[in-house]
Amino acid sequence: MLNRLRPMVILTRLTTESMGFALQSVRTNKLRTLLSLFGITIGIFSIISVFTVVDSLEISVHNSLNQLGSNTIYVQKWPWNAAGEYPWWKYMNRPEPNQRDLDEIRRRSQLADASCLQTSISRRVEHGSTSVNYTSILGVSDDCDRIQSFDIAQGRYFTNFEATSSHRIAIIGHQIAQQLFGENASPVGEIIKIDGHKFSVVGVFSKEGNNLMDESNDERVVIPMGAFGQIVDIERYTSPFICVKPHEGVGSEELIDELRGILRSFHRINPADDDNFSLNVVSMFESELNAIFSTITLAGGVIAFFSILVGGFGIANIMFVSVKERTNEIGIQKALGAKRYIILTQFLFESILLSTMGGIIGLLLIFILTLALGAANLEFEIILTASNIAKGMFISIIIGIIAGFIPAWQASKLSPLTAINTM
Repeated sequence: MLNRLRPMVILTRLTTESMGFALQSVRTNKLRTLLSLFGITIGIFSIISVFTVVDSLEISVHNSLNQLGSNTIYVQKWPWNAAGEYPWWKYMNRPEPNQRDLDEIRRRSQLADASCLQTSISRRVEHGSTSVNYTSILGVSDDCDRIQSFDIAQGRYFTNFEATSSHRIAIIGHQIAQQLFGENASPVGEIIKIDGHKFSVVGVFSKEGNNLMDESNDERVVIPMGAFGQIVDIERYTSPFICVKPHEGVGSEELIDELRGILRSFHRINPADDDNFSLNVVSMFESELNAIFSTITLAGGVIAFFSILVGGFGIANIMFVSVKERTNEIGIQKALGAKRYIILTQFLFESILLSTMGGIIGLLLIFILTLALGAANLEFEIILTASNIAKGMFISIIIGIIAGFIPAWQASKLSPLTAINTM
């Protein structure tokens, strides 16, 4: 039993003593320690800042895309990836999706769980003497709430009857409510004017904040499609689109194939002719976005790597100086029976300690920066994730090992007699 425990005891003592030597060296040479920390701190700050910003941007973009529905199909006039396919005028001559298309999809589709028609336009919204210009007015048909999540803070959503009729009712965004009615007022039941037409407010959306896709409901007014048609000629002055959500377990590709067959037959398109509609899905962007973020991360990582490299060279230089200053001490240790691995471990621990301390300071600076940027209300939230903290610490330890290994190896190879006589 004692024989089994002996290696553990030796390892524990070696670790404790090596850590003690490292801490003593750090305390004794405060200026040298500060200079060593500065280089690695800047390096870790640079590389983890790149990872943090890119990860935060990627999370924000994906969250914004998820609000559109990751498996929702959008029937539109224009494709989302139209660049370079064929002349734009072919798209221009396409018809806009309309209520008749929606009715045909609802009648024939076996894979769709819900579908709705949407369109939008920018108009002035008024209440009394207060007005908000260029407000996004979104017209929706019934079933829209089954496809898109609407979080209501006050009041309610449209009933099915209201959504299919021409009732002049509206749900307004959090910011619109504040601008028209003030901070603590309750707009439900009040009358607003949209382009001169009176609408009764039945609900207020919860505050969502900004996002990169500009899909927040904070500055939006939602009204039934029938009432929307009383404000503007939908097919002439807007770009309506149909949203189709598949049943649970149905893939996007399956639904796209079914919708293509339904719409081609309804539009009486010859087999040899191209579609006169587009079927868009959010997943079209995923591979492209992943490639873009990977490229940004790689480019930023390469740039930040040079900062880490400078920090590593700084620690290596300091360790060479430390070995030279403690040559006599190394000789005494070896004369008293210290093995080569003991000397090697002592200097490696010192190098790792310096690098890790620099990494911790760098991560702390990034954390402070994320708090400052969070208070600045950016379009996306900067988050220092646990994985990036782990990356920072791992990189710090690896740099410490690499930078300190050669000086530690040289120290472990010194001859006891030569080392003792070195003054």
